[in-house]
Amino acid sequence: MSIPDSELSDEQSRQVADLIREEIARRRMSRQALAEQAKLSLSTLEKALGGRRPFTLATIVRLEQALGVSLRKAPVAPAAPPATNGDIAPDSLGAYSRRAVTWIEGTYVTVRPSFGDSDAVYAYRTEISWDAAASSLVFREGERLDKAFTQFGEVAVPNQSGFIYLVTNRHGQHRLITVSRPTITGEMYGIITTLLAGRGSLLTPIAAPIAFLPAHAITDPTLGRVTSGDPNYTIYRAHLRKTVEEPFALFVH
Repeated sequence: MSIPDSELSDEQSRQVADLIREEIARRRMSRQALAEQAKLSLSTLEKALGGRRPFTLATIVRLEQALGVSLRKAPVAPAAPPATNGDIAPDSLGAYSRRAVTWIEGTYVTVRPSFGDSDAVYAYRTEISWDAAASSLVFREGERLDKAFTQFGEVAVPNQSGFIYLVTNRHGQHRLITVSRPTITGEMYGIITTLLAGRGSLLTPIAAPIAFLPAHAITDPTLGRVTSGDPNYTIYRAHLRKTVEEPFALFVH
């Protein structure tokens, strides 16, 4: 017997879309992969998830079979409140759910080469946490030697690339950090792309390796400009070498 192709209400479609986005984020799968498993066109799935067309019962049945979960278990009465804004990140950040990224939250000792001294390492703290108001992970730096350049912003965790992006956007001026997902011991390695402040108002684009080390793994972390006489210098340098040697990032010139 064929399944009637009746359309869901706007409210029901929104609730189903929220559940699908959460499942996609939890499984770290792409929308293309889900569409293929459900035998749907990617365009149909994208339009339904984006609210540009309602879900039909036939479409939901295919998606339920592909995901192995019920998408009609949530209350659909008109009076039921929609999914809270604090549960799912915006599509622009990867549409991840909070529970899917709890393993990224924490305090890290962040290390990169010093831009002012080629023989030194620069270290500071970065905290990554969930912000219910922003409905996403956010990051905030602390204990920087150059406090005027302390950064904060949003964290994107898209499924497609498998990388994590810490994005600062101040009036259109961007700083981007691209790092791997945490290793089994919690470190994240990648590249920072920013602007180097020179004399006066001179700014120069600059990129360098960067590593995020779980704060609990460093017994007595050194912050600020770290030189060869410091006991943590060798540890920090080893992590920066690992960024390039593994390699977690490539530098081409």
